Amino acid sequence: MPRKRLRFGKGFRVALSNARGQAATMVLAPGDSEGGPGNRHRGADQWLFVLSGTGVATLGRTRHPLSADTLLLIERGTTHEIRNTGRTPLRTLNLYVPPAYTPGGDERPRGKP
Repeated sequence: MPRKRLRFGKGFRVALSNARGQAATMVLAPGDSEGGPGNRHRGADQWLFVLSGTGVATLGRTRHPLSADTLLLIERGTTHEIRNTGRTPLRTLNLYVPPAYTPGGDERPRGKP
């Protein structure tokens, strides 16, 4: 079984994956954001869990507040942006089913494990 100790450094990093799922860490500084109107995972659902900090997730046209212990499902194909609206880093653990990124962090084409 693969095992990895997670390190939450600045930005987005793929942490661990197999053919069926993937985990990544993300840390956004106050005022920073990730994603936007063109950001969508065509072939994977994303489960975003907030470890610490506050922010807002915009899914399509709907805004969802984020704070510690929030779990958010971003269904495949949904455009989204995650923004840190607080004064401390926003730290999240992200799970993708199936994997959405290559080990280097590039988005996988739809339906490619």
